[in-house]
Amino acid sequence: MPTPFPHSYLPHTEAQRREMIDAVGVSSVDELFADIPDAFRNPDITLPPALTELELLREIGGLAKRNAVPGEVPCFVGGGVYRHFIPSVVGAMISRGEFLTSYTPYQPEVSQGTLQATYEYQSMICEITAMEAANAGMYDGASSLAEAALMACRVTGRHSVIVHDTVNPRYRAVVDTYLVPQGVEVITVAPGGESISDATACVLTQYPDYFGAVRDLTPIADAAHEAGALLAVSADPVALGMFRAPGEFGADIVTGETQPIGVNMSFGGPFVGYFACRLSHIRQMPGRIAGRTVDHEGRIGYALTLQTREQHIRRERATSNICTSEALIATGTAVCLAALGPGGLRRMAELSYQKAHYVAAEIAALDSYEVVDNGPWFNEFVVRCPHTALETNAALWRRGIIGGIDAGSAVENGLLLSVTEMHTRAEIDALVSALREIAGKGAQ
Repeated sequence: MPTPFPHSYLPHTEAQRREMIDAVGVSSVDELFADIPDAFRNPDITLPPALTELELLREIGGLAKRNAVPGEVPCFVGGGVYRHFIPSVVGAMISRGEFLTSYTPYQPEVSQGTLQATYEYQSMICEITAMEAANAGMYDGASSLAEAALMACRVTGRHSVIVHDTVNPRYRAVVDTYLVPQGVEVITVAPGGESISDATACVLTQYPDYFGAVRDLTPIADAAHEAGALLAVSADPVALGMFRAPGEFGADIVTGETQPIGVNMSFGGPFVGYFACRLSHIRQMPGRIAGRTVDHEGRIGYALTLQTREQHIRRERATSNICTSEALIATGTAVCLAALGPGGLRRMAELSYQKAHYVAAEIAALDSYEVVDNGPWFNEFVVRCPHTALETNAALWRRGIIGGIDAGSAVENGLLLSVTEMHTRAEIDALVSALREIAGKGAQ
C-alpha cells in the first residue's frame, strides 16, 4: 500500500519536513549539522557480514571468556563493590513479568504487588539502619550520599558541607559534582579534624570507612548537632548485620549502596542506592515513598504517598529529579534481605569479618608486609607492601589472582584488600603464598 511516510519509523512526510526546515530558516537538514566536519558526519562503517544467532552466540561467548570472573579466579577487590552470596530466590523473583516491568513504577496506578515490594524494601532499610523513614531507592550509593548533602542544606538553610577524607574517593567526586555547581562549599578533612560552624549543613562520613575502619560515630553526631548541623552516614548494609546501626549513633541521614545484598558485580551496575532519614526531615527527602493503609472495607492497600519530583510539584520546590529509579534492583535487595533474615545477614557479616581478619593475620606474618592499624575494622584493610600497588597487582595477576585497590595516596605502597564470606580457604592460601613469593622475587 502506498504511504506518504519516508520510513515506517519516521512519521513525518517530506512536506512536513520541508515546513519545519523553512520555519527554522535553513535550506536542508544537513545545514543543521554544518558545525560537524564532513569526515565525522557520515563516516564509512565497515562491518563484517551478518551472523546467524548461533554464530553470534559463539563469538560473543568467546569474547566473554576473555574476562576474569571473580569466583572463577580469586579476587580481592572491594572499595564499594563486593561479591557476596545471593540466594537463588532473588533471580527467580525479580525475573517474574510482574516485577520485570519496562517502565519505572512512579505512577499512582502502579500495581499493588509492586507497591508492596517497595514498601517492604523501605521497611527493611529502616530496620537495618535504625532510621524512621526510607525512600524507594536512588541511583547508587554515591549519588545517595550527594543527595543527602543537598537535603541537609535544605533542612538547615546552610551551604557548607564537611566530608571526611576516609569516604570513598569516587563518592567524594560525585558529591563535588552535585554540590559545587550549586554554590555549596565542600570541605574535606580527616575524621576528628572537622571544624563545625554555624555555616555547616552537615558532616558526611562513611561506615565502615573506605579503608575498612569502624569508628564510634557518637562524638561526630554530638558535635554536629551542637552546631545545628546534621550527620549523614554512608553505610555498608552487610556490616550493619553485626555492627551498631548509624541511627543508634544519632545519624540524621543514612545512605549507602545495596549492591552487596542481592546484586551481582556485573561491570559496575545496575546498582541501587538506599536513603533513610529521621521522620522530621521526610518532606525534604528526595525520591518517593510507598505507604501502607487500609481501604473503606478495612483491607490493606499500598499507595505512593510522597513523591517530591519536579514533574509532580512546583519545580522550585522539588527535592529530586529522579525519574528512573532502580526499582527492580531495590526489589531484589528486599527479596535478598527477606531470604537471609536477620540471622542470615549477621552470619554473612561474621564470616566476612572472620575470614578478612584471618587473611590479615596471615599477611602480617609475612616478611616485608605490614597490615596498617586503623583500629577496629570490618572486612577491608590496607597492606603496606614492599612494592607499589601497581607492581604488586601485576605480579598477582601473573599468578592468576586479582589483587586489590591502590591505596598509595594514603599509605606508601598501600594495597586495599577486601574479603567476604565467598572467599575459599584455597583462594586465601593462594593470595598469601603469592605475596610471599612476590616479596622474595622483587615483584616478578
